[in-house]
Amino acid sequence: MLHPTAADAHPLGGGLTLRSVSGQADIERLAAFNALIHGELVDGMTRNLIVHHPHTRPEHWLFIDDEAGRVVSSLCLIPWTWRYGPATLRSGEMGIVGTLPEFRHGGRSLVAALVERFDELLDTEGYALSHIQGIPYYYRRYGYDYALPLEPHLNLELRNIPDARSADDAFTIRPARPDDLPALVALYNEAARMLDLFAERDEATWRYLLLDTAGTAMEADTWVIAGWDGSVIGYWRVAAMGFGDGLIVSEASQLPHRAAQAALRHLKALAEARGKPYLRLNLAAESSLARMAQAWGAYDAGGYEWQIKVVDVPRLFMQIAPALEQRLARSPFAGLTETVLLNLYREAFTLRFEDGRLAAVERAGFTDEGTIKIPPSLLPKLVLGHRDRVALRAAYPDFAVWGEARYLLDVLFPPMRSFLYPTY
Repeated sequence: MLHPTAADAHPLGGGLTLRSVSGQADIERLAAFNALIHGELVDGMTRNLIVHHPHTRPEHWLFIDDEAGRVVSSLCLIPWTWRYGPATLRSGEMGIVGTLPEFRHGGRSLVAALVERFDELLDTEGYALSHIQGIPYYYRRYGYDYALPLEPHLNLELRNIPDARSADDAFTIRPARPDDLPALVALYNEAARMLDLFAERDEATWRYLLLDTAGTAMEADTWVIAGWDGSVIGYWRVAAMGFGDGLIVSEASQLPHRAAQAALRHLKALAEARGKPYLRLNLAAESSLARMAQAWGAYDAGGYEWQIKVVDVPRLFMQIAPALEQRLARSPFAGLTETVLLNLYREAFTLRFEDGRLAAVERAGFTDEGTIKIPPSLLPKLVLGHRDRVALRAAYPDFAVWGEARYLLDVLFPPMRSFLYPTY
């Protein structure tokens, strides 16, 4: 149900106004615009996300219209909560970005105006990061860089999947139902324990995924597999849309060995029924279903990555402080009392550790000082464990760390097992 919100209007000149959704009429205008730009299935996706998703808010849906009331450009902020080891990290996804062709070129960028307001929302509402699935290169101009795996494209040819065996009879495979929600929540959380960074997903979000994505661009079928006693022991999700010709497995819980084999055989039958030549598994590397597929000849067809930027450096470090303190406590730096200067070239920050705790992070302005110098766009790669210090230094000569700071950085920011399954 849409909760009414105050109108938010910012005149841009030239008859254009930047607004946020404030009622049903705005939703319909925006849904029609997104369908025009991105395809008809984004109409329902827009409407359902605003009205039915448990964690989105109408004021996070931004658009620019002209004097005639025609929407000409838009984007939205989709809230995510990530688990980063023992810490909770808030990130706002920039989603469904679009502009009418006649407004895409020229002296002014409407997307830039929307991004400026988007960044204000991120800052005032306490987000530490922002992420986007966006097109290649474009979003670098707004401070984003590639920093987490997305769409791995692990492909398995159907001919490599063995025929059904009698052992499969021990399992029942069926579409998920609302009464499976507690099991789905528990299985998702169990699989997440294999990861160092993942998206939190509560029962309300699961309910949205089951009931409110049909007929939209994010439609996916959720299948469960039950044992001999009828108890649900695993699940997987099959996306209705996506890149490539394969049947897309967009998510899976951890599955016992024989159940994973039965799942792949079920997926083979589903692919054959839908005329799909192969399975495409967009799964975390730690997934037992992905491991089983690799054992049967699945190959890496080349994936993509989330693009991420830091909203506020002190806020980022304070949100992940529990994880940093845990890493210190388990290292020779236990009990560290020291002020560490982190130089991001344009601006430096001091991280003040006291007895192994991160007591404060403060802005230090511009300086040439410091034994840790990192280009700001590379900070997400390091902090999120996507690339370690050695890999970053090998690829970027201006990623510069000297002396004991190398050891400390390795302790604070080790490689991480990270994957974000969708929350909508």
